[in-house]
Amino acid sequence: MMRRWASVDCRLLALTCLKRLYTRCCSSDARTASFGFREVGEEDKARLVGDVFSSVAPSYDLMNDLMSVGLHRLWKDRLVAKLQPFAGMHHMDVAGGTGDVAFRVLRDMAADAARDPTSDAGAAPAQDGAGEWRAGGVTVCDINPAMLEEGRRRAASGGHEAGLRWVVGDAEQLPLPARSVDGYTIAFGIRNVTRIDAALAEAFRVLKPGGQFLCLEFSQLVLPGLRELYDAYSFNVIPQIGRVVARDEASYQYLVESIRRFPPQDDFAEQVRCAGFAGVAYENLSGGVCAIHSGFKL
Repeated sequence: MMRRWASVDCRLLALTCLKRLYTRCCSSDARTASFGFREVGEEDKARLVGDVFSSVAPSYDLMNDLMSVGLHRLWKDRLVAKLQPFAGMHHMDVAGGTGDVAFRVLRDMAADAARDPTSDAGAAPAQDGAGEWRAGGVTVCDINPAMLEEGRRRAASGGHEAGLRWVVGDAEQLPLPARSVDGYTIAFGIRNVTRIDAALAEAFRVLKPGGQFLCLEFSQLVLPGLRELYDAYSFNVIPQIGRVVARDEASYQYLVESIRRFPPQDDFAEQVRCAGFAGVAYENLSGGVCAIHSGFKL
């Protein structure tokens, strides 16, 4: 009986994924994408999002602290704790421009190496002629050069340079070979890509068998009674903080709107499954303000 139900579940998932693919390829909206509450051409979204992050890059981390009252630090700590970095791993952090997640991964890799004094995996990774890590490291990939430049500056000032590689690249066309990384993270970035399904497919492609996918993203509140308060803060306060601190109200208006357009937790988990991942799950943080989605490539 259990085997029969498992077969039914697999068929239902396959039908759901085929329906999603058909809608993506054949609907009249196939060439549009959401930019906040606006619908724009797919070819325009990347440029518009690029303009947003070029504008906010210098104040990006400060704004994160102000908007989340510092909670984003705890959310990223939880993300990396679920990853369980290990000495010598090859990790990719996508949309990771300023290095917040990458620095945490490196820290935990070094801590794991320190637990085995005979291991040399904690040493600064060497590179071969093709620029590939021979002894582990973290590749930070971001489509926006200004964000990566901010990350390089932070790495230099914080002594995090060893073990990092900074790459300009698109989440939908990652500049890494197939089956090349042990872990993949993307924090507060996947809602900004033009085609989420394409980004998930790329995550699956670059992961080694057994590799873990982790996505930290703003989500839908699950605590009753907080929606009105959260909306009031989001739409009335956050853009004004952006105006005063980053001198850019419009970019933070987009941020708030893009959060509302992102799929609810169960819907996004279904997209992750359709990309081929197994063991798909999510964990709500701060009552669903954000969620960590996870899956494995088998």
